[in-house]
Amino acid sequence: MNNNNKVELMAPLKNLKSLKAVIPYADAVYFGVESFNMRMFSDNIQLHNLSEVTKICHKNNIKAYLTTNIIIYENEFEVLDNVLEEAKSAEIDAVIIHDIGAIELTKEKGLPFHISTQANVSNSRSARFYENLGASRLILARELSLKQITEIGNSLNSVEIETFVHGAQCTSISGRCYFSAEICKTQEYSANRGKCIQPCRRRWRVYDDQSNEFLYDGVFFINAKDLCMIEYIPELIEAKIDAFKIEGRMRDPIYIEETTSCYKEAIEAYNNNDFTKERVQNWLKRLSKVYNRGFSTGFYFGTPLGSEIQQDYDGNVSEYKKVEIGKVLSYFPEKKAAKILLTKGQLKIDDEIFIIGTNTDTYLKQKISSLQIKQKQNLTETPFVSSKDKRLTVGILVDKTVKKNDKIFRFQKELNINSKETNK
Repeated sequence: MNNNNKVELMAPLKNLKSLKAVIPYADAVYFGVESFNMRMFSDNIQLHNLSEVTKICHKNNIKAYLTTNIIIYENEFEVLDNVLEEAKSAEIDAVIIHDIGAIELTKEKGLPFHISTQANVSNSRSARFYENLGASRLILARELSLKQITEIGNSLNSVEIETFVHGAQCTSISGRCYFSAEICKTQEYSANRGKCIQPCRRRWRVYDDQSNEFLYDGVFFINAKDLCMIEYIPELIEAKIDAFKIEGRMRDPIYIEETTSCYKEAIEAYNNNDFTKERVQNWLKRLSKVYNRGFSTGFYFGTPLGSEIQQDYDGNVSEYKKVEIGKVLSYFPEKKAAKILLTKGQLKIDDEIFIIGTNTDTYLKQKISSLQIKQKQNLTETPFVSSKDKRLTVGILVDKTVKKNDKIFRFQKELNINSKETNK
């Protein structure tokens, strides 16, 4: 239990690009490999890259946590054993689990373990059970209020507690759900096995045969808004929560960097007595630009009301979308420059761009500091490219190494907030 107001900020990883994005901000990261995690549709880290990822983390004073938090079946322990052996060899800082059999095997390996939110730890007796079992951290149920979280934390001796502070919320109890499996008519797509197809995000009609009327008629009535607790960081720190977790292992590195940096700034602002309403508004503005379904405080201050369901739109409600504007043609390391192909729009000095690899681990966010077209240097802007027939080759300086065919993006305000092209 946190006694010194020092809180760990945990960022989600989708891939190595995500790790590059959060190195300046995260105290810890959590991620899955190809097997046994709750985000099987994510890129995930390859098992053979586990040591590499952990070394990068430790070199940057970041803790690395491996999620193995699905239900485990009888014929899977050999594979799980191999994953845990690799985790031990890689010197992973802890594994995140909840299956009792997996806990037993993890203890045999001598690996530190955190109890996943899938265990739905909702009271002090359950918490002390897992503490006595040897867990080093409990990720409490998402359905708890801040008051209940504080009470549970005060009942513990040494085990840490962790709660979610930002990201997607599941409409089921701590993510344990059979809706996806039922819709698909197969356990292959069970949420409890990390393959939820998210039917709760769809538009539904609910008919009451007693009143002979529709309670919901084509409404996203179980489409929960995203959790956003940045405005209440002081209250969460003072509740002595040990770790704040950002959800988002399916999100791209732009989302992961922006959310992690905002929460890092908020924590530091509290510690420096510089947490102001003006700064909160700035953080909320930045968070609303990346993928979100609207914001909610979840269960922290009571049971969510109907207003905390996004009934009007499916998916992203941000006014901005990530637009692909070109790609890298070549990189010149001696000049720290790149030749790019601009395929859409216009570039100006001080524009913010993102260079992201498709089949590489490139991730770079930077502002344009120079523009060159053929022999014309010191340009302040490029001509506008309106179609594929008018592609333009441009030279720019780049802050880090990029590779051929890495794609170039920027954020652009979009009038249709429910566009299917919105950033992910």
